[in-house]
Amino acid sequence: MSDTLRPRAALRTAVVWEVLQDALERRAKAMGRPALDVLDTGGGSGNFAVPVARLGHRVTVVDPSPNALFALERRAAEADVADRVRGVQGDAHGLFDVVERGGYDVVLCHGVLEYVEDPAEGVRNTVAALRPEGVLSLLAAGLGGAVFSRALAGHFKEARQALDDPNGRWGAGDPVPRRFTADQLSGLVEGAGLRVGAVHGVRVFADFVPGGLVDTEPGALDALLKLEAAAAELAAFHSVATQLHVLGEAPGAEGA
Repeated sequence: MSDTLRPRAALRTAVVWEVLQDALERRAKAMGRPALDVLDTGGGSGNFAVPVARLGHRVTVVDPSPNALFALERRAAEADVADRVRGVQGDAHGLFDVVERGGYDVVLCHGVLEYVEDPAEGVRNTVAALRPEGVLSLLAAGLGGAVFSRALAGHFKEARQALDDPNGRWGAGDPVPRRFTADQLSGLVEGAGLRVGAVHGVRVFADFVPGGLVDTEPGALDALLKLEAAAAELAAFHSVATQLHVLGEAPGAEGA
């Protein structure tokens, strides 16, 4: 996303950013206007909102944390996009208490579904915020990545518990309330009336590669980024990805 985000942050966001940037470009072209209205639910301090605003789009960030919104305001000002970024306090459940229904060309729902009481309702709310032929970018924790991670750490009982648990939790100390498979996320998107345009695995390898190798070995970061991008599109690797990204498109949004 920028040189300042490398090296570790780039591994966490590169795949999603490439897919999102391409979707924004196609949607803007289809709409015949360079600037889109983008809603970022749970957008926090602007990890995606500020780069999206740098592309020239108008971004509204909804987040329950006033501290995160304060950091967003500062970050947007430092990036010279304060006029294109607006932060409002709220959450996915009461989304339309703070934003307009049907008012956005693209909606980002990243790292939200893991924490809402009803994921299906959360997706329906984000879809209701879209204009006709809009696009949804949905990112959530992957079940397989958690199972794989606990097993590699030698916590085999926790890995098995995550595998068997209906919410994908490995125990009482698990900080993530809920995880998903690619089929589950795709089903939520389709159940809300969108078609699935693409599914990508995120952080397939990055969380398991020693940081010292990536940070010190010449060319390792770029090689790993290319490997992540190649594996992200293959369904075989979705089952071990730490996160899953689904691009949902409204019917008739072939140009999106």
